[in-house]
Amino acid sequence: MERYNPWWSGEPDEAYEAWSSSELKWLPEIIENLELKPFSLHFITGPRQVGKTTALKILASRLVESVEPKSVFYYSCDELHDYSDLGEVLDAYIASREAWKVKGSVILLDEVTFVEEWWRAVKARIDAGVFNRDVLVVTGSASIDLLRQKEMFPGRRGHGLDHVMLPLDFTRFAGLVGGLALKSGGLSGLAENVKANGLFTERLGALLENYLEVGGFPRSVRDYARAGKVSISTSRTYMDWLRGDWNRAGKSDRYMKEVVSYLMRAAGTTVSWNSISSQTSVNSPHTVQSYVETLEGMYALLPLSHLAADGRVEHRKNKKLHLMDPFIFKVFGEYVRQEVPMDWVLEATVASHLSRLCPVHYWRNHTEVDVVCLDGKRQIGFEVSSGLKKWKAPWHLDESHVLDRRNAHLYLASMHAGG
Repeated sequence: MERYNPWWSGEPDEAYEAWSSSELKWLPEIIENLELKPFSLHFITGPRQVGKTTALKILASRLVESVEPKSVFYYSCDELHDYSDLGEVLDAYIASREAWKVKGSVILLDEVTFVEEWWRAVKARIDAGVFNRDVLVVTGSASIDLLRQKEMFPGRRGHGLDHVMLPLDFTRFAGLVGGLALKSGGLSGLAENVKANGLFTERLGALLENYLEVGGFPRSVRDYARAGKVSISTSRTYMDWLRGDWNRAGKSDRYMKEVVSYLMRAAGTTVSWNSISSQTSVNSPHTVQSYVETLEGMYALLPLSHLAADGRVEHRKNKKLHLMDPFIFKVFGEYVRQEVPMDWVLEATVASHLSRLCPVHYWRNHTEVDVVCLDGKRQIGFEVSSGLKKWKAPWHLDESHVLDRRNAHLYLASMHAGG
């Protein structure tokens, strides 16, 4: 255990030191948002390599500056086999801290989904009252598994919440890479923030072109900062991580490649499970749906359902399927050897950013609204235009915005869930 917790003996943590000395670094917002009040069982999900482990190491290193170091316990579970192994690790730590008269701890279990039936070890000790004075934070690279397994803890979360770590949005990218201090927030102040950020319109325009190529994943952003582009190694490595996740979910590489290839050809147009099935060798619409839902569970894909004028979500109608981050477009484009239309990348980026602020859908009748946000009962429409077509907002929208290459950078810079 001590090799994972060097602060117990007054030594620095190598991962934290590497982050601290990095020329390009940012503080994950989850560190500020995590409630450390006993008893809590927090779950952190998110796409692969978005910085969950780094966030835990930063949290641990900051905590030990103000609390007894032995009350902070980090463990990477990727070398454990099953719940009994995890139980032994937890029991060993509990016994040691009692000997040191530590009354309560922050316990950080990283990569827990590598452990077969890990939840049994944690649940049994919660029920036995072992963690009554503790805060547990659980992360997993296989977010699909973690999302499913957290249902094993009904009434056993205390003050714990679900947290999602996503790639950097454009606001944070522009702040980190471009050094811009922007006004941003939710939908209520969007128009005002767009006007305020107009001071930086030229710089934001250039940064958005970069963001649409690089995305917001830490490794791709660092590649860009160092070399002006994402390396082939980074793209291939991330593709391997994605493939590993869907293999763990029991999905065939061949079928998944066909589904991804179809989605890339569809380029954000509305699709049905039947249409995908008819154009691939996945001969069951239900199987197609399961493949798409797997990508959604991996935070690689964002589905938009049709929203009726009266506010009903019509799940049975065709869906728009967007990729969640520009870097995923790059990775999947190379995977299926297809060019990615930049108009689709921009529309998907707008949809993804808005999804952090509100539920997102689309609307279509004689015209179309690319993204409709449900802000309470209000419907706010966003049309992402190439500049070649005229668009008239339908009567039922409470508010509407048209984004194009002249102003999309200002809108994206002004949308940020963290304020």
